[in-house]
Amino acid sequence: MRVAVVDLGTNTFNLLIADAHGAFFSKVHSEKIPVRLGEGGINRGVIVEGAYMRGLEAMEHYASECKQFEVLRIMAFATSAVRNAANGQQFTADVKMRTGIEIQIIDGAKEAEYIYKGVRAALNFREERSLIIDIGGGSTEFIIADKDGLLWKRSFEIGASRLLQRFQPSDPIRSDEIREIEKYLDEILSPMYQAARELQVMELIGASGSFESLAEMLFAEHDPTRTIEEATSFEFDLEQCAAIHEKLLQSTRAQRLQIKGLVAMRVDMIVVSAILVELVIRRLELHTMRMSSYALKEGALTDLLIA
Repeated sequence: MRVAVVDLGTNTFNLLIADAHGAFFSKVHSEKIPVRLGEGGINRGVIVEGAYMRGLEAMEHYASECKQFEVLRIMAFATSAVRNAANGQQFTADVKMRTGIEIQIIDGAKEAEYIYKGVRAALNFREERSLIIDIGGGSTEFIIADKDGLLWKRSFEIGASRLLQRFQPSDPIRSDEIREIEKYLDEILSPMYQAARELQVMELIGASGSFESLAEMLFAEHDPTRTIEEATSFEFDLEQCAAIHEKLLQSTRAQRLQIKGLVAMRVDMIVVSAILVELVIRRLELHTMRMSSYALKEGALTDLLIA
């Protein structure tokens, strides 16, 4: 059976079309559209007109793609930007009217659960406990898990787009602005720090866009023949990551546009994402970090196939 999952994220709408083989799947087609649904309104709880129209156009395109690929079943879900917007329900109603696609608005806990299932399908957990981070545009999910299962999960409204619109940092970002963002994150993430220390987390597993960009930048600099498409997981060298982190913080937007491996749609938000990742590594004294190329949409697809 050919199925599709559409993830309506705050920054990007993602389409995954796959053929189901029992509880397993093989990818047929995947696509990303930088809709920027949260642009201009995420911290005011509204989808502004320009973003609203981009979202409708993206969903019309995905409906056309699903028809072309002869998809039999579509699972679509929306996250932070839609669930927190006063006109979020109207947006999903308009999508259904135009495309016939029914969108489920999921809460942060369900989002974290799907992310965990996606990561679990991509890599093997080790003996020690791992902290999974998925940095979205509106929210960021933190999940603690080991080889036996999910131990703790929580979604925080500190996605990259939300942080960027809240702090509006200089170009390049100033050291006092970095300290202000870190102070804010420390206050918000206090429950996560406590859980991670109590459960003795030893490694970080990054899922989704920001970590994919980090991997692509590292490949471009150190191993240009590699791409993230080669495997479902990748182990980072933290010294190389620290060097990339410093490069991003010292760069202007124009300079980041020239960094190989960093796609244009992530040029603005990668700075606050890098601050968040480096802060968590430092606060929890983590010494290993991996990336999962599977995240929310793969976890949702896995859930769909076993339902």
